[in-house]
Amino acid sequence: MRALICREWGDLDQLELAEVEPPVPSATQILIDVEATAVNYADAIMVAGNYQTKPPFPFAPGLEAAGTVVACGSEVGGFQLGDRVMALLNYGGMAELAVAEQADTWIVPPGMNFFDAGAFPIAYFSSDVALRWQGHLESGETLLVLGAAGGVGLTAVEIGKAFGARVIACASTKEKLDVAREHGADETIDYSHEDLKARVMALTNDRGVDVCFDPVGGALFDPALSSLAWGGRYVHVGFVGGVPKIPANRLLVKNRTASGSALRYFRWYAPDKLQSSVASLLQWYAEGRLRPLVTHTLPLERGVEAIQLLTKRRAHGRILVLPHKTT
Repeated sequence: MRALICREWGDLDQLELAEVEPPVPSATQILIDVEATAVNYADAIMVAGNYQTKPPFPFAPGLEAAGTVVACGSEVGGFQLGDRVMALLNYGGMAELAVAEQADTWIVPPGMNFFDAGAFPIAYFSSDVALRWQGHLESGETLLVLGAAGGVGLTAVEIGKAFGARVIACASTKEKLDVAREHGADETIDYSHEDLKARVMALTNDRGVDVCFDPVGGALFDPALSSLAWGGRYVHVGFVGGVPKIPANRLLVKNRTASGSALRYFRWYAPDKLQSSVASLLQWYAEGRLRPLVTHTLPLERGVEAIQLLTKRRAHGRILVLPHKTT
């Protein structure tokens, strides 16, 4: 099979398209003929050798995939050859074939195409577990979303609206904020030239927001934390803008809480909560309340370019690599 291969830790440019032996599924794994895999920041981090887990060389990046089941391990149940599935992967999505644990694989519902399925797992699952289980978002509350036009941020906007929250979307350009509005944002803040805290307070009659969803970190953390209402919950899901330091005294002042949320740990420690989130998400998708935004689709040989579009912030929504697409 063809795969985008990493043979040593380093820059993305050292990835190479190569013919390699296909993976063999273990007893609990499913072999997927990959139609689409979405790009994530973690792909670049993994290639650099800085991810939490380090796959054995050679490996292909890619932490999710959608495609067709072509083989099942001896202990796999509930799946059969030909099933359309989407899955969370440990790695290997940027290849024509990939393996996934059956516990991390879901049937693609009728009416969902492979573009939507390829864009769905990490972005929507991550946002839902963060808002539902860590942020405890409730209907009628106000949600602040940073990086609201990004692959994960935009899903948080949609999910916030599905929960019944008032959503304030924040991004760095008018174009990005327009995208957030198209996906349900009630209010927008352009933090490239607006004072984030001042605008939040103006939009909430000086009360602040109930939940802040932060996939950015960096310089946005301080004003966003200050924008929390009494009892507000800050959920940190990423740090593409830098890793912030949380001052405990500012949590104490208004009974605020700050927590992290990483999808991988829900897979390991709270699988029942993850399954509950997925069930709700698929129901909302069927109802038309979730609309994955795919802005770029590139073939496997342009996989490096696909990752760089994300890391250099040249795209909003989701970027897909299509292993069977030709240039």
